[in-house]
Amino acid sequence: MPTRRFFSAGMQLSGEEEVREAYYAYSVLGCDEQMWDHEGKEVDVYVVPKLLSQHSAFFRKKKLGRQVRLTLRVPNPARERGSAKGLLEILESIPRSFDVARQFYRQDIAPIFEIILPMTTGAVELNRIWNYYREYVAGKSDQPVLPGDITFKEWIGDFAPKTINVIPLIEDKPSMINADGIVEEYLRGKDAGYQRVFLALDGNGRPPGRLPDGTNGAFHQLLRVIKFKRRLDGEGLDRRITAEARLHVGRFEIAPKGGRTETHNGINRDAGLLFQPMQLVKSNFKKQNGRRGTVSHRRIGAGEEHVMALIDKMSATYSRQVERLTTLINDMARHVPPRRKRKLHTGLFGYTRAVAGKRLPRAISFTAALYSLGLPPELLGLADLKTAELKLIVEHFPNFYDDMKDALAYFDPQCLSILPPRIADDIRRTLRSLKVDIAPDLIHQSLTRAMRNLLQKNEPESMPDLITQAARERRFLG
Repeated sequence: MPTRRFFSAGMQLSGEEEVREAYYAYSVLGCDEQMWDHEGKEVDVYVVPKLLSQHSAFFRKKKLGRQVRLTLRVPNPARERGSAKGLLEILESIPRSFDVARQFYRQDIAPIFEIILPMTTGAVELNRIWNYYREYVAGKSDQPVLPGDITFKEWIGDFAPKTINVIPLIEDKPSMINADGIVEEYLRGKDAGYQRVFLALDGNGRPPGRLPDGTNGAFHQLLRVIKFKRRLDGEGLDRRITAEARLHVGRFEIAPKGGRTETHNGINRDAGLLFQPMQLVKSNFKKQNGRRGTVSHRRIGAGEEHVMALIDKMSATYSRQVERLTTLINDMARHVPPRRKRKLHTGLFGYTRAVAGKRLPRAISFTAALYSLGLPPELLGLADLKTAELKLIVEHFPNFYDDMKDALAYFDPQCLSILPPRIADDIRRTLRSLKVDIAPDLIHQSLTRAMRNLLQKNEPESMPDLITQAARERRFLG
């Protein structure tokens, strides 16, 4: 059963509670990095002074910016116009956090020196942020306040750090295909010692082109990034490039040599509840921390063209299926209880997530809706695959059938009765192809049947509670 942690007083986490959650992640779970997510959320820009003042004993032993990190995920102005100017406020807060840490540690330590840009589609997006911070945030240090006047540094002090690292979080298929090109263009002319690249492998509420359980074409694009790294090494450029992906607790992906997989979803980020047993979460953080630099490797057997052709085929099937399921998904997603306090403009859909031109909820609500219907999202996109293509998936992702077996525990055959006929036929065909022995979770099954009944009767009052109960049974929301 999940347990409510001290940082969560209610069902939705407030800004103050997220500060306590960050401390909890560092001090109890053993995380050495916490993402501070400004993407569509009302989070606290004063997180650094609050962490250092409220938990000073811990952070004197574990220096923020050294032994533990706080990495900001910022809104992407190209995708979230309503939050675009908030990006500038976030960038301006970095030198302020530096000043607080300098006073606390009595030395120059940048508690925040790296940010994550979600939905990156090109190097220009990264360069805009990198250049704005260097020229217009830290760069104003030596500029006069008035013509012929004292400088900003003389007036209010220096601005540090002088530069920041920008991590691309690459999520859509076209950008993943060009992942190495994006990184190469961004690094051109920069004296960067290392570069991190995030490839979106997590989340079952995936855009078209992703394989089940968060495995997708990004795995192959990770190889492109690594090949680019080796090319840099061959040119005598000493740059460490790491590609990272989020992992499910208790299961670690196999990464090609040169890649690192160290970003975790140990706590359901939109929950305020710990759906996994705490000791399991702590054990896996500790285990993965010890694996750095020693990640297991395997070779990719098929050529890139075969992998991309497979992804294209699954993408077409997935789009067709989700297009026909949009109404059902949206009807259920409206009842998924929110876990984080989001900005008012965000609403159910947030920035646009669409398949075949139809709007969908954010990933957590999307996935929770499908599970609540009794239809695990892992089943989507597979209906048109042949036996040889399934074997190709297993060649790249040996855990494929184990993952499918885990997911199918939450499949309810009776859900087929409310699906569009062609989608129901797709699911039956998928189940025949997979030939996986299903061990159904009967408690979860009874909850999904109750939810479908309420949905059909348009009686939503009990729906959020039932969705939460089902999430507890699965030990994750979405």
